[in-house]
Amino acid sequence: MKEKKSWIEKLNQQKEPQVKRIEVAFADMPAGSTMFIPTPKIIESYIKKIGFGKKTSIKTLRQDLACENNAEHTCPVTTGIFLRIVAEAHYEKFAKGEPIEQIAPFWRMIEPDSNIAKKLSFGQDFVRQQILKEKQ
Repeated sequence: MKEKKSWIEKLNQQKEPQVKRIEVAFADMPAGSTMFIPTPKIIESYIKKIGFGKKTSIKTLRQDLACENNAEHTCPVTTGIFLRIVAEAHYEKFAKGEPIEQIAPFWRMIEPDSNIAKKLSFGQDFVRQQILKEKQ
């Protein structure tokens, strides 16, 4: 049986981003539109650019990535999955002793009571604590 990959391994998988034309309407995207499919590393890079004490929404992330990659939309499903991979991988790094200043500040994008936060293996409190620390 295959050993389960760590979140860090999932983050570092070699994947290529893609732009695809969707044939049928999907989520908030009409049929025939172009959809950017990012990678976990692209999501990580975006999050690392969010300034201290600032917040950015997933909607803004999706709009920005679509624009940067000549697409009309960014896939909401892969964006959510990859955002979780980034959060879990960076929490894994933090748990292994990496200073908080050196991890991607995923709490600047994840709302503490969101569905993504509820799925985090380490719970929602860490997200809340980091947001509060940045407000002080």
